[in-house]
Amino acid sequence: MATFDLEEQEKLDELKAWWKTYGKLVTALVVAAVLGMAGWQVWQSWQGKKQAEAAAMFSLMQQATDQGSLKEMREVAGKLMDNYSSSGFAARAALMVARANHAANDDKSAEAQLQWVIDHSKEDNLRDLARLDMAAVLLDEKQADAALKLLDQPHDSAFDALYLDRRGDVLVALGKKAEAARAYDAALQKVDASQPYSRVIQIKRDALGGQA
Repeated sequence: MATFDLEEQEKLDELKAWWKTYGKLVTALVVAAVLGMAGWQVWQSWQGKKQAEAAAMFSLMQQATDQGSLKEMREVAGKLMDNYSSSGFAARAALMVARANHAANDDKSAEAQLQWVIDHSKEDNLRDLARLDMAAVLLDEKQADAALKLLDQPHDSAFDALYLDRRGDVLVALGKKAEAARAYDAALQKVDASQPYSRVIQIKRDALGGQA
């Protein structure tokens, strides 16, 4: 693991405090944007009775998420994945419950759901997001090398900043501070400086000091 001097640790503590206050909002905005991609096209292309059933069930998924009911989220996502796997709603529900399971430290369930999205989703952007989330889960499980392999896979350019930022996190965990700094620098080039997310990356980059 990387070691930090006192000044770097203070910056990391600042990041943790900032993330505690704003992290959920930033994550929600990023995920909402990705999950919303092509959502209307999904609704239009999934016709008839199955469409209505899957949409109604996904509405229940959203309600369970808003209420913080992990048990109900798991149940609804499971039904969507089992009975409406070809719909875009199933993959979105799987991503949502995987995030909730990861937050609840149930990483095995999160891995299974993210792998399901990678294997079954017909939408490239959802598979890209699943790989990104899987890398975070693997990093928490101390499988940094496996996380890097996922991040090395091709992805849509819209995800460049997210992938580079996560690559930096993994490299920090591996003690490769210079490589991590370059990853964060590259991520900063891919995101608008006015975005709150840019501030998150910048704090992590600053914590590494003059690495190049």
